[in-house]
Amino acid sequence: MTSDFAPADDYGPLLAALPSQPDTVVYAPRSLFNTGPVEGDQRLNMFHPAEGGPPSGPMRQGPVRAERLAAARRCFAAPPGFDEALAALGSGIVVLTGEPGTGRETHALNLLAHGSEGPVIVQVDGAVNLLRWTPRPRGVHGYLVMEPPDLSQLRAWDLSRLEAPLLEAGARLVIVAAHAPELAALLEDRLGVPVLRHLPPSPGKVFAAHLSCGCSTPEAPEEWLRTLTPGEYAALLPEGLPPRQAAQSAEAVLRLSVAGGFSADEVVRALAGAEGRAVVARAQGDAALLAHLISICVYGGLPRGVVAERAAELLRLTEVVGRQGPATSGSGHEPGDAAPQRSWTETLRLLGAHGVQRGRQAETDTVAFCRPGVADTVWAVLCREHGDLIPLLHTWLASTGTEADRVERAGRAAASMAVATGGRSLDCLRDLALAPSPSASEVAAWCLGVAAGDPASVRSASDLLEEWSTETEGALRNAVAHACVPHRGGLPAGRALDLTQRLMETPTGEPEDIAVLTDVRAVLVEHFAVGDLGARAAVLTRMRDWTESDGVPGLLTALAFPDMASTDLAWWSDRIPGDAVMTDCAVALTGHALDESSAYGAMRDALLAWCCGSDGTEQPDNRAPEALIAGLVAARQPGFLRWLLSVERGPDTLPGKSLAAEALTEWRGNTPVPNAD
Repeated sequence: MTSDFAPADDYGPLLAALPSQPDTVVYAPRSLFNTGPVEGDQRLNMFHPAEGGPPSGPMRQGPVRAERLAAARRCFAAPPGFDEALAALGSGIVVLTGEPGTGRETHALNLLAHGSEGPVIVQVDGAVNLLRWTPRPRGVHGYLVMEPPDLSQLRAWDLSRLEAPLLEAGARLVIVAAHAPELAALLEDRLGVPVLRHLPPSPGKVFAAHLSCGCSTPEAPEEWLRTLTPGEYAALLPEGLPPRQAAQSAEAVLRLSVAGGFSADEVVRALAGAEGRAVVARAQGDAALLAHLISICVYGGLPRGVVAERAAELLRLTEVVGRQGPATSGSGHEPGDAAPQRSWTETLRLLGAHGVQRGRQAETDTVAFCRPGVADTVWAVLCREHGDLIPLLHTWLASTGTEADRVERAGRAAASMAVATGGRSLDCLRDLALAPSPSASEVAAWCLGVAAGDPASVRSASDLLEEWSTETEGALRNAVAHACVPHRGGLPAGRALDLTQRLMETPTGEPEDIAVLTDVRAVLVEHFAVGDLGARAAVLTRMRDWTESDGVPGLLTALAFPDMASTDLAWWSDRIPGDAVMTDCAVALTGHALDESSAYGAMRDALLAWCCGSDGTEQPDNRAPEALIAGLVAARQPGFLRWLLSVERGPDTLPGKSLAAEALTEWRGNTPVPNAD
């Protein structure tokens, strides 16, 4: 026969978990017992004498699991001030304040376990009434209390009564609370114990600690880290990454890269994908949290006030649509349900986001996901699982406001939905562009410009641009013109020129069309200004062809070219006269602009600028203006003759005076201009 009794050494954790000063404790495995009066159907009633003071309720506490404690100690990255906290804990009791999700509990566990080989740590439920709680007399090294709700109600004598029992038991107590500057000062004044500020360790320190724990040899982490470029390391551990996510980065590197051979970029994408799926799942059924998630996806990087304002507007729209038909709300949130009340800090933590301080006012802090790639995954999951939200989101994006950065982010968000749906969400873009908002067509333009640069949506975006370029609605035509702006990404110069030509060739005669054509002119100039040699050649040769037109293309060409001629004079000097095609374009476009009365003044000044050096004085050995003027003399256009006569009548210090005099002599006498070579 074998005994069922556990060894005496196994009672330690059990005793530690029991409430202090229990009224009745029975340890009787496989035994039957009965106590108190038994009445009727074996109901047990136990009567205790009444005691003074408030009822204490159940004392909920238990030992921290050995595995959890071992992991917290093995991969511990000491946060700033850890040694000072250890010294303060010598008094027996400390309060540790910090933001949730920043490693407060790990910090506290390591404080309590420091210096012990096999510590027994007991975690006490934060709801326990500390006025009636006392430590066990033996067998416990430390107690951890997480966020008691009534901490500000305690007084110095409430904790001082615990100091002697803790000292006799050889135990220490750490109370963890959420940080608030005013609360920390209040607690230190009222409680008479050290109140310490927990600051999270750097992401790199946490990452290195977890990476070392998971590698069989200490050299392996260092060898792997040496293979990373600074950009790859920054993507893996972005600034402000919480300790939990830094630890996840290390675990992913060990699993996917060190063991699986994945590249750093693939690991970053995997981490962002996992985080994105997790935050969407967390927001399911919580309309307020989902609205904030989408708002951060769109306006991440902008001030907190913008993100919060737009989230509130989205929530309002969601509730309006929900009242019209709950099936269209897509959030699992029934209209009229009370939204959970949570702090801004808790909202960001749940969504894997953080705030970056930009000033003294909290509203100016910017908000973004800790991992930048999370937004792409969120859009993919939302469009796949909540497709009914897409029309609502386009309505919401149309009212983004007039600030340029908000408009750009709204357009890029619409483009992200287009990419996630293979272009199908662009069916909602017409209503967005025609919405009664001053920036709606600009949002649509950003969407089309970005979507046209992604293989998943390029076909649908290109078809829509083609269709809208011949529309009569000013907002749609304006969207096409703005989508052609080069910094919006997707449209190469040739494609943008095709669309702008269609806009010019199909004028509507409406007053708003003047604004569209003005935008077309600006687009042409910008494509030349930022383009490479190929893009500039495409713009100039297309515009040379337009000089043959007496309509809108010819007029806009004359108005646009003076700005191009004034852009990057060094580039023009390098191309003329060596590049015959560019020289021919310059001659044709200059003569065309001088012939157009509305463009003459700007072209006259640009041509004078060509005759100047970098110091503003005439350069007699400059071959570019000589070649240009020689070509213009040969073309014999009236606008150029007007320019020659105006220079002749000008002061002797006027740039190009000598060149103009020689050209005018050749024009009048039909004698060749001397060759500069």
